[in-house]
Amino acid sequence: MSNATNGFPLDGPQASSSRTALPGVATPLAPPTSTSHVIANALRTAIVEGTLAPGAPLRQDAIARHFSVSAIPVREALRQLASEGWARIELNKGASVAPLSRDEAREIYEIRSALESLALGLAIPNHTDETLREVSALAASGLHETDPSLYVERNEAFHMSLYAPAGRPQLMEMLRTLHRRGERYLRLKFGFPAYKGESDAEHVEILAAVQRRDIPAAQALVAEHLLGTGELIYRFLTEREAARVDEAARKKRRAGQSTRAAASPVSPAADPASAATPRSRSRTPDEASS
Repeated sequence: MSNATNGFPLDGPQASSSRTALPGVATPLAPPTSTSHVIANALRTAIVEGTLAPGAPLRQDAIARHFSVSAIPVREALRQLASEGWARIELNKGASVAPLSRDEAREIYEIRSALESLALGLAIPNHTDETLREVSALAASGLHETDPSLYVERNEAFHMSLYAPAGRPQLMEMLRTLHRRGERYLRLKFGFPAYKGESDAEHVEILAAVQRRDIPAAQALVAEHLLGTGELIYRFLTEREAARVDEAARKKRRAGQSTRAAASPVSPAADPASAATPRSRSRTPDEASS
């Protein structure tokens, strides 16, 4: 594969084509990470970071040219993204980036609320002074962060550091997946500067409860924090969709008014038959008597 863009908005990783042959050792047909997985990972990152916007087409030919591969690994990558909810594949239309969904956003944060409350309750008894210093540093690093990508990264690091001492690797993997799925929605927070400040303050409150070893308070705070974020994003997407529908209706009305104005009234044409018939005149007395 190459990383030539060819009009595609990603710089994909390059795969080395040179391999050292060892006597008696079979050369693998494919690298440990398959080409389709490399492509899927690159597309997923572009979707999460907004390089590929919701609804953007994912054209197989453009992706194949970008990565210098055939259509087969591209199709596999798109099927993988569709199964994960990042893309949609429609018959006769092809693939596109999945739209933002208010219901999905709220559900992600509802699930996170339940699981992270559980993880925090398991983790608090195992926190040490050292782990709490790490959590505190991560909380401070996100307070004044204005770059969406860095903020999202530090936000996840803060939350995961809260739960790491729980010693539940499968639970942590589930949480990482949910954070990844919710990253597109979390970036919307930067449309609400005041809310970001409130969210950062809630991080400080959660940390304080953990430092006090107050498990019920910490669990309640993290649940409220996450449910509140989910509801905020749900309302935002609802209002944005309503505004889009209203704007579309206004454009339709304006287009109708313009069409009617362009169709100016036409004066009725003179009747050709009446125009061709000479006007009758009064007959003179001599003509009348003849």
